Amino acid sequence: MRLSRLQCDPVPELPDLDVVADALHAALAGRAVASVRMTMPLSVRGTPAELEALVGQVLVSAHRVGKFLDLALTRDGVIVNPMLTGRFQLAARGEKAPAGTALEIGLGPRAGGPPADAAAWTTDATWMAPDEATPILRYRDPTQMGKVYVLPAGVARPVPGRGPGEMGPDALDPALTLEVWRERIRWHPGELKNLLRNQAFVAGIGNAYSDEILFEAGLQPFRKRSTLASEEADAIYPAMRRVLPASISVLRDRVPPTFEKQVRDHLNVHGKGDGPCPRCGGKLTQVSAGGFPTGFCRSCQR
Repeated sequence: MRLSRLQCDPVPELPDLDVVADALHAALAGRAVASVRMTMPLSVRGTPAELEALVGQVLVSAHRVGKFLDLALTRDGVIVNPMLTGRFQLAARGEKAPAGTALEIGLGPRAGGPPADAAAWTTDATWMAPDEATPILRYRDPTQMGKVYVLPAGVARPVPGRGPGEMGPDALDPALTLEVWRERIRWHPGELKNLLRNQAFVAGIGNAYSDEILFEAGLQPFRKRSTLASEEADAIYPAMRRVLPASISVLRDRVPPTFEKQVRDHLNVHGKGDGPCPRCGGKLTQVSAGGFPTGFCRSCQR
């Protein structure tokens, strides 16, 4: 049996990690950890003894928090921040590990199939391992930029980006209402793209989807927040709530079962420099500001 490989875009953002988390939860929740192997210690924040203590614990859930992937076990936890180059892979036992594999978690069989709260889109997925299978979850990161944090119960290990004041509300959190949005955005200066990419302001959005949200809202990425009229600041909120769920739906339909594909061709402006604007037909602009490619339309984004 060969399981499909599961890995996210080189710069995973909220939609990418939502699909990864859904898939891992459906495939692995209810399975006990059978083995743990660390091959790149610089990528893992945890001692060999703490990793070994994961063996025997049941993986209860996998879920996304901002741009992190959280794995909850019976007693302990594991948090992964893939950053720019981290990848996840769901593999069959005996399948050769790809270069740059930092951590392998082997899991045992389970009874009763996927958890009751598995996302509906994973039902009968071709990549889903049968109950009797013993799949392996791998995290690989050739540059070792991303990090895996092992969080034993009772051990206070800091996770950069998750401390007090470091992570704002999730971009799709129902508690982030328009009223809350208005209150938060009014205190933030600076350019709009940088604001959306600021995880302390709102969690989960990165380089690609900040471009898409601002295109949807009709606003230039380099405009200062202080120049916005109240209705323009408000417009970013529904644009965010349209763009992110729509992209999640696209990835659910197109990524499985070949999870290793980078699906970005559905985006309107990001990475589409010199192409036609899908709204006005004008020529799109792409620039590299601070090392980050930014795509937008000079004509219909004001």
